[in-house]
Amino acid sequence: MATPRRFALPLFSALRDSYQGYGLAALRGDLLAGITVGIIAIPLAMALAIAVGVAPQHGLYTGIVAGLIIAVTGGSRFNISGPTAAFVVILLPITQQYGLGGLLLVTIMAGLILMTLGLARLGNLIQFVPYPVVMGFTAGIGIVIAILQVKDLFGLQQVGQHSHTLEQLQALVSALPSLQLGDTLVGLSTLAVLILWPRLTKRIPGHLIALLAGSLLAASLLYWDIPVATLGSRFSYEVDGVLHAGIPPFAPQWVLPWQLPGADGQPLLVNFALLRELLPSALAVAMLGAIESLLCALVADGMANTRHDPNAELMGQGLGNLVAPFFGGITATAAIARTATSVRSGARSPLAAVIHALVMLLAVVLLADLFAYLPMASLAAMLLMVAWNMSEAPHVLHVLRIGPRQDVVVLLVCLLLTVLFDMVLAVGVGLLLASALFIRRMAGLSRGQALPLQRHQALANLPDSVALYRIDGPLFFAAADKALDAISRFDDRVVHLALDMQAVPSIDMSALVLLEKALQDLQRRGIRVYLIGVRAELRLKLKRAGLGARTGERYYLATPERAAQKIQEYLAQD
Repeated sequence: MATPRRFALPLFSALRDSYQGYGLAALRGDLLAGITVGIIAIPLAMALAIAVGVAPQHGLYTGIVAGLIIAVTGGSRFNISGPTAAFVVILLPITQQYGLGGLLLVTIMAGLILMTLGLARLGNLIQFVPYPVVMGFTAGIGIVIAILQVKDLFGLQQVGQHSHTLEQLQALVSALPSLQLGDTLVGLSTLAVLILWPRLTKRIPGHLIALLAGSLLAASLLYWDIPVATLGSRFSYEVDGVLHAGIPPFAPQWVLPWQLPGADGQPLLVNFALLRELLPSALAVAMLGAIESLLCALVADGMANTRHDPNAELMGQGLGNLVAPFFGGITATAAIARTATSVRSGARSPLAAVIHALVMLLAVVLLADLFAYLPMASLAAMLLMVAWNMSEAPHVLHVLRIGPRQDVVVLLVCLLLTVLFDMVLAVGVGLLLASALFIRRMAGLSRGQALPLQRHQALANLPDSVALYRIDGPLFFAAADKALDAISRFDDRVVHLALDMQAVPSIDMSALVLLEKALQDLQRRGIRVYLIGVRAELRLKLKRAGLGARTGERYYLATPERAAQKIQEYLAQD
């Protein structure tokens, strides 16, 4: 007797798989990759936290706590997780409406949703999101992020945060007279280094050099009394009633998210009404987190010739997002750019991601005071570069030139809706539009037509009282009416109808109803029907729908030869 299959949580699969044959060379690769990515992730984590409307330390806490948990429990041995640019357009409105406490509560809810998806083993659902939808909303997110960085890049005053992109653009244009010379020089210099440094060498991360150059220039300008906004001038923390500039030099500490301030500065009142309000945002965050993480795992697999466990990755992402808010961390997901850098730097296992998290932890504890001197314009320039890379503008333009017209329409609709409204609407409309266009294409492949008997040699010598009708393609709601339209249009001479269904792979309920009506109409007219080549699973469906074989009315026959033989028996009787 077969032993029952034991249920196992999809966790730790990458950790188990990566240490088969692990040696000293792999350890060196993980150490180098982890340190490299950790250095790159530090300024990005702070910049992304600022972009979603919270203090920079929360981005670092995300990379430390969520990055470590996801690395250990997830299903990809290379994914580097932390705050990412893709979440900015979703998380910023949440922060504006519900504050830091609401943002962390949404993150917890999204973590639970991701864990549920992993437990239900729905990791392969990423395959059902069309590429034009992903490319459209990704490019749109890149544009939105770039627009949000203009304020700090040029030091514009009294711009504020607006819920719609057009309003934000209008506010930026109105604020142009307040442009600050110091911030503009620092921001453009940092951007120039980010663009030019990779052309000189890729051994030293360009982010580090650009940030160093921007900080030195800012220090020089401040020496000459030219104002430059820094992280220390924008953010502060309180210890024993004393305010300090910058971020606190402490490791992430336990906190209850709902006790953190909402948009009004008061702790959240958690109740069913609040959770119901936050649920759509949590679903959107979970959906984007799943797409981003699984796409990142696919990219890493392509680079390293490995395979990931999508369900374990969803579980790991869910667990990381569930725990991180209790240490002040915001939403996390796998970052494609950081993961690719880790693989290129020699990563061999999840240990690289763990080391990346530890590097960030050491930076918070040892270097927090220095972070106060980082220019806001330099951080904005870094995010502007991230937005450019994320939008993949050259690739999008290439796809617009060569892609099928319907896919181009889906891409443009998703991009415009993401920029003008929000990503949730863009993905929803994009999926509906892509589905409708796919249904239309599939319906075009299904057809039914009356054919001359000579199309089948076995039927060629039968008299005019026999007709042949062939159905090609799947019979479903969008195609069944057209495919079955002419089945009852035969003249009164027809007594026997050979219905060739050898090329019908599937049938749905709508098609079953229409087929039943057609067969009933043929029965009333006294026409015997011979269904040829119906597949076993379809025949079972037809039988359950009451359309089984009935002597003298309809028969199921495997081949045209068997149908011809059955028809000839009736002709002989007549």
